[in-house]
Amino acid sequence: MGRVIPREDKTAAGVALMALAVCFFTCIDTSAKWLILAGLPTLQVVFVRYLVHWLLALTLYLPQEGAAALRSNRPWLQLLRSAFLLGSTVFNFSALKFLPITVTTTIMFAGPIAVTLLAIPLLGERVGIRRILAVCTGFMGVLVVIQPWGAAFHPAMFLSLAAMVSASMYFIMTRMLAGEEANSTQQIWSSGTAALALAPFVFGGWMWPDRAVDWVVFFAIGGFGAGGHIAATIAHRWADASLLAPMVYIQVFTAAIAGILVFATWPTVWTLGGGLVIIASGLYIWRRERRLKAQSSK
Repeated sequence: MGRVIPREDKTAAGVALMALAVCFFTCIDTSAKWLILAGLPTLQVVFVRYLVHWLLALTLYLPQEGAAALRSNRPWLQLLRSAFLLGSTVFNFSALKFLPITVTTTIMFAGPIAVTLLAIPLLGERVGIRRILAVCTGFMGVLVVIQPWGAAFHPAMFLSLAAMVSASMYFIMTRMLAGEEANSTQQIWSSGTAALALAPFVFGGWMWPDRAVDWVVFFAIGGFGAGGHIAATIAHRWADASLLAPMVYIQVFTAAIAGILVFATWPTVWTLGGGLVIIASGLYIWRRERRLKAQSSK
């Protein structure tokens, strides 16, 4: 097993690093949409994202920890976690081909709400009526965003919902592995499993980028993936998760900016309104969890 690095008290730096990680996550989605719209197959884009991430993780961790970084204490759980992460990326990138980045990002904001529900049967966590009501309110916000009753509804929104559920399961698996696996092991396994699983399916129909800017994005997407996940992991070592959780909502602004500047798409009133409902529900759940933890520690 890789070396488990102890916690450090660097709250301000941790918050700043988490904000940087969120910016990287927006860059991943923006790069993926760019490459897919440029004509590259979706699975190939996912493969490149994880292959570069994997190579960077091996380059970073193997010289420090050697073969220990490759060994897992819970290999089957680690594989399952990696599969959910891969599934989330495949669904999300597929949805990005048809949907504005602000819509996919807003739907993904419901992830913490889904985690709250999934933690009841999978982690045995107890959830009170207030948090259940907050969860229901959050999913009402999701309905506002996807508008299943209106002409703006697109079937690709089901892909985005699947991406959100897969990502939620990934975070549940991450909780299960907390304290049992080093960051190096989790980074190498999650990216390596995805790259190796996709390799047999992408080379037959491989396409190279045409323009110079596409080549830059082609290589940058994996760097964004590695940078985002490594930054988020270090941030959680420097600051409490309860302080970092709301930082993900910065992405509503970064995604809107990327959509406007890169794809010339503006967020709709429905996306903004539903997003505010989802964010308010997520912040309530976050605040409630912090208060309960504070009471239990007294």
